[in-house]
Order: sequence, then C-alpha cells, then structure tokens
Amino acid sequence: MKVKPTRSGNVLVEIQPTDAPLMEKAEQATALGRIQRILVPVDFSANSRKAVDYATAFAKQFGATLTFLHVVQVNYAYGEFGAIDFTALEREMRAGAEKELAGILASTADAGLKAESVVREGSPPKVIADVARELQSDLLVISTHGYTGLRHVLMGSIAEHVVRYAPCPVLVVRLQEQDFVRSEA
Repeated sequence: MKVKPTRSGNVLVEIQPTDAPLMEKAEQATALGRIQRILVPVDFSANSRKAVDYATAFAKQFGATLTFLHVVQVNYAYGEFGAIDFTALEREMRAGAEKELAGILASTADAGLKAESVVREGSPPKVIADVARELQSDLLVISTHGYTGLRHVLMGSIAEHVVRYAPCPVLVVRLQEQDFVRSEA
C-alpha cells in the first residue's frame, strides 16, 4: 500500500490485492470517523517540514485536528570548564521551539485547519509515544532522516522507536521520497 498526498490537498491510496485486509480496517476506521487527531513531531528540519505537508493533506481530507509536538532534549554533561546552566539552556530551547511552532500554526490557520502545539522535555521517542497516548491520536506522521550505517548506530532512529511504541498508526515520511505534496512555505 502506498499513500500519496495529491497536489489538490487530498490523499491518494494505491492498494495491491494483498492489501485487502488492511483496506477493510481502514474503511472501518474512516466510517467511524476515527482520523480526528493527527500528531506531528517536528524538529524544524527539512525532513519534518515534509511530514507537516503530509499531515496537513490528511487533516484537510479528514477534517482532523493537528497537534505539532517538539521535544526539547538536553544532554546533561559537564565540560572541562565547569557546569553549564541547563535550566537556562532548556528555557532558551523551549522559547525557540515555541517561536518556530507559532509559524507552523499560522500557516495551518491560513489553510483553515485546526491546530495546536505542544513543547515537552525528555527523550523524544518516549515523549512522542506518551503524547500520542495522552491525546488519543488516531495517526502519527513523523519524518526520518534516513541515517544508515555507523551514523544510525550512533544517533539511533527516533522514528524507528516511535513506530515500535506508538499507540496508533504511524506514517513515516522520507525526504528523499518523490514529492506528492507541494510545500506551502
């Protein structure tokens, strides 16, 4: 199954004969109006901008509410020059995130969509799964940076962990994928 947002803002689903069981579940969910809340974790990269575009297309099609989530992750370490004021650093990172999220909210409001933003601190995969559970999200749209090899081993994959622990379906968007949605930015 391949899901492609179209240029008109709708979502096109291409199915194969082997996807019949999945389609039955999707039809039941849509018939029940289950795609009402979409959670979109953002790190303000080009990758997450693409996830915002996909989530916006879904929200338009289903009349869903969008929640944009940014997780502030501060690694507590001491350098050779002494301790760092982590409280001030977290506060500064939160303020920057709130400013970026305000821009995303403004563009979704211009498109006539209902949206809100949330900023939390902690380990991104855990916080994302917890917020999805807390908000009772019906769909989670997340981007991946597509790291492989040593970079994947060292940095890990937040999207991979989210897929494992999220309480709802997860759509993982890759930057390198063919564009089906035009960015409104």
